[in-house]
Amino acid sequence: MAGLTAFELEVAYLMVENLNLSVSPEDVEPNKPLFENGLGLDSIDALELSLAISQRYGLEIRSDDKNIKQLFFSLRNLSKYIQENK
Repeated sequence: MAGLTAFELEVAYLMVENLNLSVSPEDVEPNKPLFENGLGLDSIDALELSLAISQRYGLEIRSDDKNIKQLFFSLRNLSKYIQENK
C-alpha cells in the first residue's frame, strides 16, 4: 500500500473500477498528480469520476468550481474534498 488512508483507498477503488485503470488501487500514490505525467487521466476521466462520486457519495462536483484543478490534483486532495463535503 502506498500510505493510503482507508478512505483514500476507497476512493482509489472507485477510480480504478470506474475508469478501468491498469493500476491496483493499493498502488495509487496519494500525492501523485491524477492528470498528465501522473496517473494519466484526461478530461473525460474527470467527468466519469465526477459522476461516480455523485452516485456513490451524493456529492456534485461542478466543472465551474474555482478550486477544480486543486481538488482533482491528487487522490489525497480529492478524498479530502469528498470527506469534507459529503
